[in-house]
Amino acid sequence: MNTIYTSIRKMGRTVTYSAAALSLALAAATPAMLAAPTVAQAQASDIDRAVSALRGITTLRANFTQSDRSGQNVSGVLTMKQPGKIRFQYQKGVPLLIVGDGKALTMIDYEVRQVQRWPIGNSPLGALLDPNKDVARFARQLPTGDPGVISLQVRDPKHPEYGTITMIFVRNGNAPGGLQLDSWVALDSQNKRTTVRLSGHQYGVAVPDSTFRWTDPRRPVTR
Repeated sequence: MNTIYTSIRKMGRTVTYSAAALSLALAAATPAMLAAPTVAQAQASDIDRAVSALRGITTLRANFTQSDRSGQNVSGVLTMKQPGKIRFQYQKGVPLLIVGDGKALTMIDYEVRQVQRWPIGNSPLGALLDPNKDVARFARQLPTGDPGVISLQVRDPKHPEYGTITMIFVRNGNAPGGLQLDSWVALDSQNKRTTVRLSGHQYGVAVPDSTFRWTDPRRPVTR
């Protein structure tokens, strides 16, 4: 199954579309029985904190830069509104729009008048947008070498066709839960990789639902 990260030939080049900290329960207060948290416990804590921070976003507007495996870049503005709504407004000259309305993701190509649509849960972005997806269940923490950076890789082993997403969070006191979504790398079932980096985050901005509507470029069928 194709995803929104399908490569499309354009203008002679290819652009790829792209909880709080764990509290240890101590049964006794004697020093001999106090144990340091295990690596597994610490990772579980970071995963829970990252998922809580992600779900704590009510609205978000940020600039994005999207790169494919070959290093080609496009940019634009990302707008999110929970639950499940997202809009990738690409830079001038890129006739694409990607919109999530809470149920499905739609990619609109205004140059070729084409519309493609997928359920949110059937793409790597499901980890970002689907509030019913148990991200912690399918996430594993990747080492970063930096205590201020958390990297989570999310993949449903029962549905490899949904792809894999690796999300990078950085500690930021102004972000929900103290963690800011900095970037992500999505790998779809066709092994196409897309990297998205965010900047200029604005949280809690007013976002009307009309933001997630789009104009259908397909010509009406005449009878």
